Amino acid sequence: MPELPDITVYKESLARQLTGQALESCLVRSPFVLRTVAPPLSSLVGTRVVGAARIGKRLVIAFDGERFLVLHLMVAGRLRWLTPNAKAPGRIVLAEFGFATGRLVLTEAAKKKRASLHVVEGRDALRGFDRGGLDVQAASATGFAARLRSENHTLKRALTDPRLFDGIGNAYSDEILHRARLSPLTLTSRITDNDADRLHRACNAVLDEWTQRLRAESADGWPQKVTAFREGMAVHGRFRLPCPECGSPVQRIRYADNETNYCATCQTNGRLLADRGLSRLLKEDWPRSIDEYDGHIGRRSGVGGSEGG
Repeated sequence: MPELPDITVYKESLARQLTGQALESCLVRSPFVLRTVAPPLSSLVGTRVVGAARIGKRLVIAFDGERFLVLHLMVAGRLRWLTPNAKAPGRIVLAEFGFATGRLVLTEAAKKKRASLHVVEGRDALRGFDRGGLDVQAASATGFAARLRSENHTLKRALTDPRLFDGIGNAYSDEILHRARLSPLTLTSRITDNDADRLHRACNAVLDEWTQRLRAESADGWPQKVTAFREGMAVHGRFRLPCPECGSPVQRIRYADNETNYCATCQTNGRLLADRGLSRLLKEDWPRSIDEYDGHIGRRSGVGGSEGG
């Protein structure tokens, strides 16, 4: 699932490419991607884009008249920018949006379609998509520590829960915990003030560094490679490969359809976190899937129903 660095670069690219342009056409190729009926998607045709924003891992394209197109890429959704006459990439296309200078194409290369589009009117409706997660880059160390301890979870779950923190998922939580030299299974109730401060600084450093790196890769163009597995990551997706800090082989915990990677030397004092011995803890306090946490709109919001995943 694209996380905060990728979503930030997507947002900046959308704003740069679309602001000031009128939507000339829209075509939905998948009947399941559009999750709202009022206002209709067609009502955006002829209106002008006034900006782009991010709400958690969702992207928002703002149009005249306080109407908003909200996109959630989930795990395999991606955005492409094509020239007006370029051929769209076949069956993986979910929707296309035509502008004078090109086409914005939403794709999803997965059998299970989870990406979604919502059209909403007014900022009150838009706020319904906010899960309430803290923006760690804007938070003070004190505010971060208070939110971290507000519920007793493993650090892995706390960081990836969008009700607690904003925009962090499976990949960057691994990188953050490695940078902070903390075990993914440390309980938030047991974390010291020094550990909380170190984790906050690690969040800011990792997210800032990767956002800058992805900006440099896309330059003034369009993000071409949006993936959770990137060259240069310390532990995520690097099972059995050497830790860049100490050379020890990166370890892995797998539970249900989720996994985490960590360095035993750097993060757990050399102790391996064996899956079998963790079954009770993981059953009670391990995300069954990361996208499960970020795939729903709060029921109290009343915005466009709910999303599966």
